[in-house]
Amino acid sequence: QVQLVESGGGLAQPGGSLRLSCAASGFTFSTYAMGWYRQAPGKECELVAAIAPPGGSTYYADSVKGRFTISRDNAKNTVLLQMNSLKSDDTAVYRCNADPETIATMIVRRCSYDYWGQGTQVTVSS
Repeated sequence: QVQLVESGGGLAQPGGSLRLSCAASGFTFSTYAMGWYRQAPGKECELVAAIAPPGGSTYYADSVKGRFTISRDNAKNTVLLQMNSLKSDDTAVYRCNADPETIATMIVRRCSYDYWGQGTQVTVSS
């Protein structure tokens, strides 16, 4: 029932930009907090950014603050992640997820959700 489909990843040069998109269905999107997560081989899953329902309040990990921007379009059931000034450390599989509560809940839960989409690969390399 819950569907999360990430897209927009690819290869970028250091300092470049990518825009990721997450298409969601199977729940009342506008009432859920949405987040972007990433995981690189050998590293822990990390909550990168989150946005509260219906929009406005946001959270960013220190590692991406000032470089990434999360936004949502409730009419289209999508959440976006604009990634600027990319670094090699940003290389990871990026996935989105949803929480019926708050951004604070997403921070506490980390990556302990039952369902994940396929993710989209972001590679930053020269």
